[in-house]
Amino acid sequence: MHSAKGYETHPHPTFLSDFILGSQDGLVNVLGILLGLSAATSDVRLILVAVFAALGAESISMGAVAYTSTLARRRLYLSEVRREQDEMREVPDIEREEVRVVLLDWGYTGADLEDMLDRICRNPRAWMEFMMAFELKLAPVKEAQARDSFVTVFLATVVGSFIPILPFLVPRIPIETGLIAAVALSACTLALVGVYEARTTGGKPFRNAAQMIVIGLAAGFAGFLIGHLLGAT
Repeated sequence: MHSAKGYETHPHPTFLSDFILGSQDGLVNVLGILLGLSAATSDVRLILVAVFAALGAESISMGAVAYTSTLARRRLYLSEVRREQDEMREVPDIEREEVRVVLLDWGYTGADLEDMLDRICRNPRAWMEFMMAFELKLAPVKEAQARDSFVTVFLATVVGSFIPILPFLVPRIPIETGLIAAVALSACTLALVGVYEARTTGGKPFRNAAQMIVIGLAAGFAGFLIGHLLGAT
């Protein structure tokens, strides 16, 4: 994707992780349920009731987890900001030395080190953000990020969950045909998600696609084995 000025733009890393989390979890969860139930029963109506119930519960649950976990990260970040600000006021010499340690690790020495140290510590905001990013390794979490994560994960989970269900929405489709189509659609979707991730992060598309397919179908096959064992007993 390119902006109007010709610069390449990329999705926010949080959006990418939320999208992959929701879509992969929804798809794999429903595929596992489909395969598991199909090994225990041939009643397509019963299978559809179960997977739609799982779709609703899983999408809300995943969105809620994304929301609460993002809120927790924001609270942690803000509490650490307050602590750093207190320490910058009360023990500025110690905080200054912590900046020096980071700069030394980066290879700064002599006059360059002192110049960089002075530049950073003269600006309270730059000083604080430097400590948050490079000492505590914490990224800022915006106020709206929890809501955005909920929406992204919720919608991605719903869309991902629908992929394996689609063949079973065809009237009077044989269950075996539906299962083969569900597995094929799921594999193609997982491959596309893997390629999207690779294109966004600079990874290897074929490797990412294969990895997504193996992980997703392995989880689905586990559901089939469990359903087969339960059906047999």
